[in-house]
Amino acid sequence: METLINKNRADKQLGLGILILVIGSVFLLRNTGVDVPHWILSWHTIMLGAGLWMGYRKNFQGSGWLALTIIGGLFTFKAINIFDFDLFRVSIPMVLIGLGLYVILKPKKVQNFDQYFEKKPIDFTKKES
Repeated sequence: METLINKNRADKQLGLGILILVIGSVFLLRNTGVDVPHWILSWHTIMLGAGLWMGYRKNFQGSGWLALTIIGGLFTFKAINIFDFDLFRVSIPMVLIGLGLYVILKPKKVQNFDQYFEKKPIDFTKKES
C-alpha cells in the first residue's frame, strides 16, 4: 500500500514539476523577446490543460474532464490563426464529430432496474487460501 501511495505522490510531483517548467520556459522566452503567441498562457489554454490532466488522472472515465477540455479547446481554437485561416470555423464541426464518435464507441454499461432489488445469497462455505 505504501508503494502505491509513494508512486501516486511521485506522479503528482512529476506533473507539477513539468507544469512549472513549461510555464517558466514560456515566460523566459517571452521576456527575451521571442514572439510567443498570446493564447499560450490564456485562461482557455489552462482550462484545456486542466481538463486533459484530469482525464489522464482518472483514466478518461467520467465526463467532467471532457467538458473542461471541450470548452477550453473551442476557445483556444478560436484564438489560433494559422496562415490567416480561422480554425474556429472547423473546430465546432470537429468537436461535434468527436462527441458523436465518443457516444457511439464508449463502453456500454447495461444494468437492469431489477438488479438493484435482487437479493443474492451469501456463500459462507468458500475458504480463502
